[in-house]
Amino acid sequence: MSTFEQFNLPKSVQKAIDDLGFTTPTPIQEKTFSVIMSGRDMMGIAQTGTGKTFAYLLPLLKLYKFTPGHTPKIVILVPTRELVVQVVEEVEKLTKYMSVRTIGIFGGVNINTQKTTVYQGCDILVGTPGRVMDLTLDNVIRFEEMQKLVIDEFDEMLNLGFRTQLTAILAMMPKKRQNILFSATMTDDVDTVLNDYFDYPEEVTLAPSGTPLENITQFTYQVPNFNTKINLLKHLLETDEDMSRVLVFVNNKKISDMVHERIEEDFEGQFGVIHSNKSQNYRLSTMAEFQEGNLRGLITTDIMARGLDISNITHVINFEMPELPELYMHRIGRTGRADATGTALSFVTPREEESKIAIEILMDMELNYEPFPEDVEVSIKLIGPEKDRQPFKLLIKPKKIEGDGAFHEKSKKNQKVNLGGPGVTKKKTHGSVNRNMLKNQAKKRKNKK
Repeated sequence: MSTFEQFNLPKSVQKAIDDLGFTTPTPIQEKTFSVIMSGRDMMGIAQTGTGKTFAYLLPLLKLYKFTPGHTPKIVILVPTRELVVQVVEEVEKLTKYMSVRTIGIFGGVNINTQKTTVYQGCDILVGTPGRVMDLTLDNVIRFEEMQKLVIDEFDEMLNLGFRTQLTAILAMMPKKRQNILFSATMTDDVDTVLNDYFDYPEEVTLAPSGTPLENITQFTYQVPNFNTKINLLKHLLETDEDMSRVLVFVNNKKISDMVHERIEEDFEGQFGVIHSNKSQNYRLSTMAEFQEGNLRGLITTDIMARGLDISNITHVINFEMPELPELYMHRIGRTGRADATGTALSFVTPREEESKIAIEILMDMELNYEPFPEDVEVSIKLIGPEKDRQPFKLLIKPKKIEGDGAFHEKSKKNQKVNLGGPGVTKKKTHGSVNRNMLKNQAKKRKNKK
């Protein structure tokens, strides 16, 4: 059995690991250690929750040599301010017995305060691309002593539009440096930047991009609209006691607030919501409340949740299907970590069917529909976005009851509704989705890439 002892780490780092109670390195930590120690550029492909942060910190701290300078020797770039805070905490845990100055910088706070902090000197700098570029252009951050660059969540940085800032920062850095990059997926954009700026990086892959994790059970429900999704989510929360630590994913800030407002009606004070319109202090305190077990769940967007180390998630719920199939893998990778098992639930409307098919093609497996719970009321009321864009007619034709907005009377609820569960024959309607046509279209797009 592998242990951290095999890395021959400095006594100060090994003592810090012992204090944390860690004994066995993760697969990505084992695979990357010798590559980083060799000094070569490295590209690591690994999903969230695999121990990436320690995978680059351990060899870098073994290679680290103290110098009296005041400018950073190691620069770590991450996509969000929350991830800056998290990485700084991890660095401080490992350097508990070392003389290493670590600072984190990000937007949304007073830049002059951060300038003062940087002027006082640091050895390891962790930051978001935007704020690092701002302080570099102001000549506050200088790279003359820098030897190592780490870019974590590389694909997400490019998805968030940080390519300009990244390339500007890279142009200002010394050419003689070691580059260490981690990405959950290998996209064309990632490949382009690698070719332009890095020296034949060695690729270390933990698992092929899109490989579903074996210890995650995946369920899919066919749901006609937003309000029915709310009813289904409430039903699941009421009836499944195992849903104790839940992440609910939506695609934008407006929907996250709407979901939170509706969930609060029946589960007051049990769920938090984080998105980019919330203040930094609010987001960090909400995350802390969830991590400490004071909240049952979080409602969030991909941008806010990406890269955050949230432990012991029991269920991931795709309230909305992600706009990119790779994001599905990031989401469900939040649960079922290490030796634990987890559950991923997806609510799919007719207009999200194409997204589901793209995910199935990426994973090379089909996500079968579960029977829709009979006790859940199927609403015919649409919200604004659903009224504005309905590319498909509902697969389920609701039957109006006079004086009631539900499908049927409660005693006969869902009696005649075919929701496409296993063993159920689907009737073709004028607006139903042609799965074969959509699969062929998705495969053509994938082949073009």
